[in-house]
Amino acid sequence: MAHRFLMKEIALQAGLGLATVDRVLNGREHVREHTRQRVQHAIAELEKQQFQLATSGRKLVVDVVVEAPRRFSDEIREALESELPGLQPAVFRPRFLMQDTMTTAEVVDALKAIGRRGSHGVLLKARDVPDVADAIADLQQWGIPVITIFTDIPQSARMAYAGLDNRTAGATAAYLIGQWLARREGDVLVTKSNERFRGEEEREACFRDELQRRYPKLKLVDASGGHGLDAQTESRVKRAVGSGRKIVAVYSMGGGNVAILRALKSMGQTPKCFIGHDLDRDNVELLREGKLSAVLHHDLRQDMRSACHTIMHFHQLLPASAVGLSSSVVVVTPANIPQSVEQRFGRRSRPR
Repeated sequence: MAHRFLMKEIALQAGLGLATVDRVLNGREHVREHTRQRVQHAIAELEKQQFQLATSGRKLVVDVVVEAPRRFSDEIREALESELPGLQPAVFRPRFLMQDTMTTAEVVDALKAIGRRGSHGVLLKARDVPDVADAIADLQQWGIPVITIFTDIPQSARMAYAGLDNRTAGATAAYLIGQWLARREGDVLVTKSNERFRGEEEREACFRDELQRRYPKLKLVDASGGHGLDAQTESRVKRAVGSGRKIVAVYSMGGGNVAILRALKSMGQTPKCFIGHDLDRDNVELLREGKLSAVLHHDLRQDMRSACHTIMHFHQLLPASAVGLSSSVVVVTPANIPQSVEQRFGRRSRPR
């Protein structure tokens, strides 16, 4: 297996022993395919981090464990990697475990494995369940700080939360939908990816409260549980809406907006207002096409910078005063898509 990195660097990145990496690199027998893939993945990550490897400073290896659809996990990775060069006086070496869906057991096993091999910190996006909270407590006992990102586990031993103020986001979505609709009655479709993601729960609770207080004639139709994945989300929307509902607005908290629109179109439904989250490729294209009314955006780079600064503070590389706040809610419409996003995604149309 061709590479240009020291074996100890590959072993550190892969979280494997030197002997195991040696067997993989030299093509020896009795090595599991999963182990070979871990080494290949580690080399690919090192290639992306070449600038970091040449930088002097305190080396911090951090593990990024994320359950999210690929479109959002790609955004998280891009945001973190964009921040790495500016995180002086530390040199961050991220190791990524990102999957569309993860069972509680898979998350717990991943956190236990991190504890066994060691880490300077964990950035975690996972469901708020007791077993995950227990695994966070174990890491804390081993001296490994955990920062929850984008969805919190507040009753755990996590050191901090970095991400959007989800309560404010939910209330903002309710206000926008109420203002957008000419007549304030009808059915509003809401979708969460999973009921165990605390951030989406907070969005939904504040959205529901604000809508009931301001616009009591708007009734909610819940199509949650599709994990933000297209096929599952589309199926749940069709089942929830059925034939007796008239959807006048949509608040999508968990993604899968292309699938939501496709499901509604198949039933002859065209919402007057559609609010989504995050400026990923799909949502930017939907904004340009006028199919999304607005996206509630937050600066992922600022959030990842805040998370990394918290880890640096834990390791006494920064004072507490240097740790910044998480990002605020920004309402993005087709008229104010940030120039940086336009440049990143260009004007290519999304495949049909």
